[in-house]
Amino acid sequence: MNADPQFLTVTPDGDPRGYIQPHALRELWFHTGTACNLSCPFCLEGSKPGDGRLDRITLADAQPLMDEAVALGVEQFSFTGGEPFIVRDFVNILRYASALKPCLVLTNGTDPVLKRLHQIETLHDQPQPISFRISIDYPDELRHDAGRGDGSFAKSWQSLKALNALGFRISVARQMARDEDRAAVESAFRALFADYELPTDMTIVAFPDFLAPDSDPHVPFVTEHCMTTYQTEESRQAFMCAFSKMIIKKAGRMRVYACTLVDDDESYDLGSTLAESLDKRVMLHHHRCYSCFAFGSSCSEIDR
Repeated sequence: MNADPQFLTVTPDGDPRGYIQPHALRELWFHTGTACNLSCPFCLEGSKPGDGRLDRITLADAQPLMDEAVALGVEQFSFTGGEPFIVRDFVNILRYASALKPCLVLTNGTDPVLKRLHQIETLHDQPQPISFRISIDYPDELRHDAGRGDGSFAKSWQSLKALNALGFRISVARQMARDEDRAAVESAFRALFADYELPTDMTIVAFPDFLAPDSDPHVPFVTEHCMTTYQTEESRQAFMCAFSKMIIKKAGRMRVYACTLVDDDESYDLGSTLAESLDKRVMLHHHRCYSCFAFGSSCSEIDR
């Protein structure tokens, strides 16, 4: 990360960088920590067993920020990791959150979920609904397991079936290739949904390769010209950084970040409270910002 203020606002070519001016707080994300039961080589968070780049959160950490978010009009809480269900306090966090607003949980759907299904079941009758998005990279078991480990494909489908049977809304996250036939890939997934007796209209969220934390690939610069020529006011408001924030715990402190994809860059640290973060302009200088610009990438399921 280049900390030069000029770098943040102007490209090396001398053009003003593109930016997003936030307009609302509709969704608040919590990063539960980068520890995970899996060690996937493509993980955008660099997560693995015992990882401590970002700390695990507790209910005591999350509760004040949830309360603040509700006062500010938030519509949904969403959770990502790492693997949220290896966090000891996570079911308690989810119970508190779902008493306030609808919730979305991103998970790999393997052993941590299967081992806690009896606890997850107790959340079914919460005042607000809880949805689960499980990562299934490809509609091919061998290809999926090559990245996530033998047996992970079968376990993820087992979790999808179990959560669906318990009455929770479910969706799937997959990996996206530049040259793919998107319709063919999604058709293959929907055929699997039918095979597993799951809703065939389930939401599928596709992601490009975001690379590991602290990567510095060469991507085109997102300039003001890009954002005004190829984007409209309406499409700019659909960028996640226009309507959401991300909470992380780092070195024991809870911090507000601009987006779920930029927690490896401290220039996106917007403060310790949501109120102070709301109106801060988000400069699109991270390489993952280009993915949002070029592919319409979004972790959110709001309005999908």
